[in-house]
Amino acid sequence: MKKLLLFYIFVVCFNLGVKSQTFYELNTIQTIEIYFSQPNWDYMMDTAKQGAEGYIIAQWVRVNGVNFDSVGVKYKGNSSYNPTRKKNPLHIELDYVIDEQNYDGYTDIKLGNAFKDPSFIREVLSYEILRNYMAAPLSNYANVYINDDYIGLYSNAESITKKFVDKHFYSKQNPFFKCNPVYSTNGKSNLAYLGADSSLYFNSYEIKSEIGWKALVELCDILKNDIGNINSVLDIDRVLWMLAFDNIFVNLDSYIGGITQNYYLYKSDNGSFNPIIWDLNESFGCFNNTGEGPPLNLLQMQQMPPFLHLTNNNWPLIQKLLNISLYNKMYIAHMKTIFNEFINNDLYIAMADSLRNMIDATVMSDTNKLYSYVQFQNAMNSNITTGMFIPGITVLMNARKTYLNGINEFQYQQPQIALPVISDTMPQVNDSITITVSVQNAVVVQLGYRSSIYDRFKRKQMYDDGLHGDGSAADGIYGLKIPVVSSQTHFYVYAENANAGCFLPERAEYEYLTVNSDIQYINFGQLVINELMAINSTTIVDNYNQYSDWIELYNNTTDTLNLTNLFLSDNFSVPYKWKFPDNTKIAPHGYLLVWANDDTTSYTNNASFKLSGSGERVILSYDNGAVIDSISFPQQISDISYGRYPNGTGNFVIMPPTPLQSNTISSIHSIEETPAIKLFPIPVNELLNIESANTAINNIDLYDAIGRHIFSKEIGERIKYQLDTEHLKAGIYILIINGIYIYKIVK
Repeated sequence: MKKLLLFYIFVVCFNLGVKSQTFYELNTIQTIEIYFSQPNWDYMMDTAKQGAEGYIIAQWVRVNGVNFDSVGVKYKGNSSYNPTRKKNPLHIELDYVIDEQNYDGYTDIKLGNAFKDPSFIREVLSYEILRNYMAAPLSNYANVYINDDYIGLYSNAESITKKFVDKHFYSKQNPFFKCNPVYSTNGKSNLAYLGADSSLYFNSYEIKSEIGWKALVELCDILKNDIGNINSVLDIDRVLWMLAFDNIFVNLDSYIGGITQNYYLYKSDNGSFNPIIWDLNESFGCFNNTGEGPPLNLLQMQQMPPFLHLTNNNWPLIQKLLNISLYNKMYIAHMKTIFNEFINNDLYIAMADSLRNMIDATVMSDTNKLYSYVQFQNAMNSNITTGMFIPGITVLMNARKTYLNGINEFQYQQPQIALPVISDTMPQVNDSITITVSVQNAVVVQLGYRSSIYDRFKRKQMYDDGLHGDGSAADGIYGLKIPVVSSQTHFYVYAENANAGCFLPERAEYEYLTVNSDIQYINFGQLVINELMAINSTTIVDNYNQYSDWIELYNNTTDTLNLTNLFLSDNFSVPYKWKFPDNTKIAPHGYLLVWANDDTTSYTNNASFKLSGSGERVILSYDNGAVIDSISFPQQISDISYGRYPNGTGNFVIMPPTPLQSNTISSIHSIEETPAIKLFPIPVNELLNIESANTAINNIDLYDAIGRHIFSKEIGERIKYQLDTEHLKAGIYILIINGIYIYKIVK
């Protein structure tokens, strides 16, 4: 049985590592084919949707030509779903049955059917704009087939999962909520404080983490009762970007609308909850319910004020934050940035036209679309009414551009901030730098700064008093001295006058300026990933007495190495997953073991990720992008490690585990107690004799030194067997007998 399972995993792994195109490449329409063996699959999907929304198992799903076996599929959505409709939104889980099955690193696929959007572009265009200001899903299009029947063109938006927050916030085990109320209740995901009992929040939020209700209640409590400390539990800047985006694009199926929904909250390691916008198919005025009075008509949407709900405590993020002068001006500054970068210059129209041209022929061929092809052609510049009113995108936004340009908040003169000057552009760690900046038309200037991507930005006042490295008093040059405590210092400048504020860079805090420190970096080859184990079943226990994945580092030098500002990750596109604690050191020719157990709560050598036994990558790098070492490893074998041989300098081979010791390969090695099985001759030439005194030899598997599967053989209850090895090249191989006993052989 173990042999069969091992073989099956290798077959799956072959598919996992192949992809023909990037899954969210904007200008490429993906192809997703689904095949159900059940002839009544649609009825089963409808029944599941009406019940507990369980998945139906598709026999296979093919993504851009890559096959995946036993995949979970279900209908999703609320108003966008209809059991009489052929084209319903879909949720596909590639790893529903087979762990770690993914395409391009993605396991969840969310497909929208362009409900209430005859233009087909609202969701994709909105995400494309939003990603310039805060973490947001990738999005594009996909053609979907079910049992060889073309269902139609779908929007394809990245799912907000633990993988998403791990990529953007460098952790995934913290409090995590989907903020959508249960539709059978009057719950609202508005962050109103309902009391200390967490059960009062169950109908308003869906928890996605193992813990977190206490943290959510604390956030709501502070928002209502201790607004002066809100910065300790909430990333205010991301909230302001969210509110600014939703208002400009009349995205009322969101926090600012009548249902207060369609966003997520994730609490990063720095203690701040971060909002993540989700579900943008009804942006650009497709949802017109503000929750105050009747639904908005077209004119009211075109002239929707920036401070909607400012005095209504049913929207505490707005009512509490935007009544604070500082946040009020920051919010308007963010609105103006989005407005000037995409609306005032009509860039959004050019982007929309590009998307429409790309999908035009596909929309025309989609016989299951919810709107006609003529309506698709007209939806950009004309209103569509088919039982519901859908404004033309430019009809809404051209008038909205005129309105926003005319309001006082957009006409106030903002301060003008010149490029900052840094006293030392390559400071030493533990030194200080003075940052000065020339600002006009300001009464307050602040510097936001931090020392790590994990940290919150601190904001401190800059001075024009001649005492802070700022030149003469009252000369319009502001200065502030700040400490340098890591390899990089991130900063931005914020300035305001009585009426308006502005940032440099304008997209701060999402974008920022950087000062690199002149630190003594560890060079390539001095510190190496020396050994790893991705399937630790019996070898060595971690701090919790559990058998966790591990990574061993080795110091190749005669000096003690300091690992400050170094990061470990299992994803080359997200290299800053886990940071070594400051002043972590490795002695000359010493070793350091890091447990890849996705638990950083108690011990300093526990990384915030696990290793995949199916094979993946490990990268060791600095926060400035300098890579010290990296390794891509193949499918792994239980309790066999993958390490450098010779120790510290050689190529990676599969070997007996030697944690915190020099890597060696004995002539023959067995993980479990070796039965009376003899292998001879060693080294082998043309034939390898396998003999057992009392254990039947059922099957064998052979791997090369880098973990590639050479072949499998069924022996059939024999006690003697001759293995033909004449065709093997000279080298080291791993032989597994009966899926249990593991040996190294040399030819």
